[in-house]
This record gives sequence, C-alpha cells and structure tokens, in this order.
Amino acid sequence: IMSIMENVNSTTCLAQNNAVQLLTFKVSTDTFDPFYAINVFKTKEVVNFKDYHLTELIGCHSLLEGTIVLRGMQVPILDLPAWLGKSMSDEKKDKSFILICDFNSITLGFRIQSAYKILERRWDQMKAPNSYSIGDRNLVINDTRLDDGSLCLVLDYERLLSEVIPSAVVDTNQAIGKHTQSDLPQKLKDGIVLIAEDSRTAQNQLKKIFNEANVPYKLFPDGKKLIDYLFDFEDNSHIVCIVTDIEMPEMSGFTVTKLVKEDPYTKHIPIIINSSMTGDTNKREALKLGADDFVPKIKSNDIIDKIINLL
Repeated sequence: IMSIMENVNSTTCLAQNNAVQLLTFKVSTDTFDPFYAINVFKTKEVVNFKDYHLTELIGCHSLLEGTIVLRGMQVPILDLPAWLGKSMSDEKKDKSFILICDFNSITLGFRIQSAYKILERRWDQMKAPNSYSIGDRNLVINDTRLDDGSLCLVLDYERLLSEVIPSAVVDTNQAIGKHTQSDLPQKLKDGIVLIAEDSRTAQNQLKKIFNEANVPYKLFPDGKKLIDYLFDFEDNSHIVCIVTDIEMPEMSGFTVTKLVKEDPYTKHIPIIINSSMTGDTNKREALKLGADDFVPKIKSNDIIDKIINLL
C-alpha cells in the first residue's frame, strides 16, 4: 500500500502543468461499483484496519465509527461506504483499509475497501457532473476516467465533514455581525470580488460570509470560468480581489494564480487561496506563484479582513 503513496510527484511540477494526482480506491468489492478518488496531497497514508483497535464513541454522528490511535494520536474514523449508501459486513471491515487524510490541519481517517493506484490527470480532464445524485444528494464534485475507461468519482469531502465533524469546517455563524458597511473600504463597496470554488458546501459557506458582510462578489464553479470572465474585460479596475480554491475541474487555483500574476493587466489584483489542503508545501507553492495570502477553509471567516488588509 505504501508503495502507492511513494509515487507522488512534487506540488511544484503539478501546479505548473495544471495537473493533479489522485489516489483511487474502492469502497466495496462489488465489480460494478465505481472507483473513487481523492487528491494525494490530502492524504497521509493507507493503513490496515485490522492492525488497529477501534474505540467507539458515544453520542456521536452515526457515520463517526470511533477513533484509532496512530502513533500516539487519536484519529476519528468516518464510515465512507455508509455515506455512499453501501453496507460493509464485519468480515469485510476486517479486510478493509483506513485512508488517513488531512483536512484543514485535522487528521482523520476514511474507511475504504481497497486502495488501487495513483492517477495523474490534468484539471481540464476533470469534469464537473451535473447529473450525479447518490441517494438524492449531490455527493460527487467531479469525475474522470481510469486508463481502462472505468468511471472514477471525486466526492465532496467538504460536505461529509460538515455533516459528521462540523469542527473540521468553518463556522459561518461567527461571520454574523463581524463587519458593518462603515468597516469596508469604498473600493470594496464599489467593486467586486471574484470567487472560484467547486464544492457546493464551500460555495454556500462563502456566500453566507460575503452576504453577511454586504461585499459584492461573483461566484464561479471552476477556475477556467473565472479566468474567462476576468479576461473579457478591458478595464478590470472594478475587480478588487480574487478568492480561489486549489482543487477544481477545468483549471486549478494554482493555474488561476499563475495566469493572473503573469499578465501585466491583471497582476495587480490581489489573490487569496482558500483551501482545505493546508500543508506547508501547498502554502509555499501558492505564494511562489504570486498569491497574496493563504486562508484555510476552516478560517474562511477571516477572508473579508484579509481583503481589507490587502486593499
């Protein structure tokens, strides 16, 4: 399993090529079930479930199975198959694996049936599906294909966290009353902030934060649509800031930053990276490409303050 994780290229190489590396996996042994994927830079390792003792927690969400102790650290384990409507027998659980991940600097584990391989794709090969709805809920954020043509789905992990471990995502209630119109610079009141974010959960969080602050914004579901909009204008003086996620279909936030900062007509526009991939490598790469700040998604309430400071 660990040999899979050793084949990960550097963030720098991927960012320059608008590419992503995905760890693909399955949540059941059913031949007809799709493969699922997660960005390798959100993952730490894959461990055998049978090698760890699961301690159940009382009074928690039903999808929070309990915790394991990994190198002295308590790691909450989320039942990913159950979230996708799949039941796993005790026998299959004994043969399952735990995918250890990092979201917003919080370490947690997703139960999976098996890890498959590392898949490298360009973001323009990742498509945002409008038709997927698993169990009447939109849990799929985008998709791609394996080399043999098999469907591979990338899930809205932000949504899972918001449902099961709310402390792992931003508390937008803290944004209420945080800013008044008198706090805002005139340039921010008269201008507009462009936002690129593909997760519907994160979109709703950002909408609440910006609406509460009465800050004008325009939201795009991927980086390419934001870039197309931006470069349609000969005069971009009304665009006061860009806020972008890193992981998005069509075009990543790293590529958005690179394109904006390389163009003499747009390089003056401040860019804030807003991501749950909070590792130091991602922060360094964002700043190296020209981003003006990096705000973890769990601290999205700080974005308005960051914009004011940049202005």
